[in-house]
Amino acid sequence: MRQAVAELKALLDVEEIDTDLYRGAPAAEGPGRVFGGQVVAQALAAAARSVGEERQAHSLHAYFLRAGDTTRPIVYRTLRDFDGGSFANRRVVAMQGGKPILNLAASFHRREDGFAHAAPMPQAPGPENFPELAAALAAVGQTLPQMMAERLAALEIRPGPPATQSAGTPHQFLWFRLTAPMEADDALRRVVLTYASDFALFATAILPHTPAVFAPGLQVASLDHAVWFHSTPPVDDWLLYAMDSPWAGHARGFARGAIYDRAGTLVASVAQEGLCRVVAPQGAA
Repeated sequence: MRQAVAELKALLDVEEIDTDLYRGAPAAEGPGRVFGGQVVAQALAAAARSVGEERQAHSLHAYFLRAGDTTRPIVYRTLRDFDGGSFANRRVVAMQGGKPILNLAASFHRREDGFAHAAPMPQAPGPENFPELAAALAAVGQTLPQMMAERLAALEIRPGPPATQSAGTPHQFLWFRLTAPMEADDALRRVVLTYASDFALFATAILPHTPAVFAPGLQVASLDHAVWFHSTPPVDDWLLYAMDSPWAGHARGFARGAIYDRAGTLVASVAQEGLCRVVAPQGAA
């Protein structure tokens, strides 16, 4: 478990190769498409490197352009669009093979006090009431793909019971935390949360339409991803990820999430749109 957490920390620690130019190491997994959470998290890490500790990310918006290759590093070019007294903005282009695979814009804010309110955490049993992810999937006849298991090795994930497919807004929740403590500053904790926030969110948009996210013939891909950080997330402790999907149509779906700490504090909000279509088997009429 500690090794998996150390490997995740190393994966998200982008290497500076020139001024405002960074390289993200490839994930230690077999050939395939890069996990979207990895690209967004590495891009945020690259943006944060040029800002400094006095400002922390409060929001990011990213668009996935092309599928990344897991066997190759990713180069991140950072543009310093704005540095003000309170806020700083960065744009990051993630590149592979000379082509952009993701665009990200992130805003950073100097800590200030002000008006405060937050939606309460939804009622949900604690993580000790649920099995870990692989066992939960096995209970409903599904298997976690090996590549996904490798991507999530540093995280302990305990999903709630499958949401019903009856009328109403599709929703689900899960608890997650790092499997071992990570020495991380505020910036890295936001990067880790970004990595984790891409898991399961878009699956919420599919819940009423198919019993299995990994079903053959189902083509799913993230189109964009947005995160708003309300405070520094305690990623070493349990976090509740409550998700719903108010809309799907035109081969796209929209999902949103709220992440709370164990004390019930809202630490982040997330939104994502993705592609979801059924593809006919090759050779089918």
